[in-house]
Amino acid sequence: MKISVSIAQISVSNSSPEDNLSKAALLAGEASRRGSDVICFPEMWTTGFNWENNRRIAAEHEKIADAVGELARKNSIWINGSMLSAVGDGGVSNTSILFNPEGGRSGAYSKVHLFSLIHEDRHMVPGNSVCVVDAPWGRTGLAICYDIRFPELFRTYALRGVKIVFFSAAFPHPRLDHWQILLRARAIENQMFIIGTNQVGSEDLGPAGKVTYFGHSSIIDPRGRTVIEADETGETLITGVIDMDIVDEIRGEMRVIEDRRPDVYGL
Repeated sequence: MKISVSIAQISVSNSSPEDNLSKAALLAGEASRRGSDVICFPEMWTTGFNWENNRRIAAEHEKIADAVGELARKNSIWINGSMLSAVGDGGVSNTSILFNPEGGRSGAYSKVHLFSLIHEDRHMVPGNSVCVVDAPWGRTGLAICYDIRFPELFRTYALRGVKIVFFSAAFPHPRLDHWQILLRARAIENQMFIIGTNQVGSEDLGPAGKVTYFGHSSIIDPRGRTVIEADETGETLITGVIDMDIVDEIRGEMRVIEDRRPDVYGL
């Protein structure tokens, strides 16, 4: 089965969910006109990382999430991206939601690995489970940014039959080489497609300093080859067509999953 995937590489307007939603409406409409099945947005794409303001607006942000679902319905397209979500007792999480073309939520994954380098662990409540969605094109996993450095998560997805992971990120300089290598590594190790959606632009993270995101959003196939890749600075919508059937072909040729020796690893 072939599917068309669009990646919305955008600069996020900090603490301005309505502005980001307006931008998303245009991009979702364009992706739909291109015949895309899915459009992916980056990490925290509706608000950015203003910790204190995010805590204040979290309860109201559910309306923004509902509006994203309406965009999916209006354009008959799947939408994924990481967003602010409220949890009990005033906490907030960084949650990737997969909206279906009917406007519903087929899956939600709250970021398990919080990035202590920018103090995310002080401001966000971590998730405690993976998310696998049985989508029309095959089993689908969700992941967010820092997760890419934890191969156990992606191997868990592979062991559960996942063929494609939608990966929302806000990766900044100077770690471009890490981004490109890790996307390929996770795809090759687990013989799956990785859809890596990154931000562009700059953001002030307060005590953590100012960061500049480097784009290079990419679709990586199960052999580690780049299907399509965006540039470093520009807001853009890139679209690639992928054949999901090659996942089974590659897993049949090189039986990495079956050849594992978990009895030896001691994990």
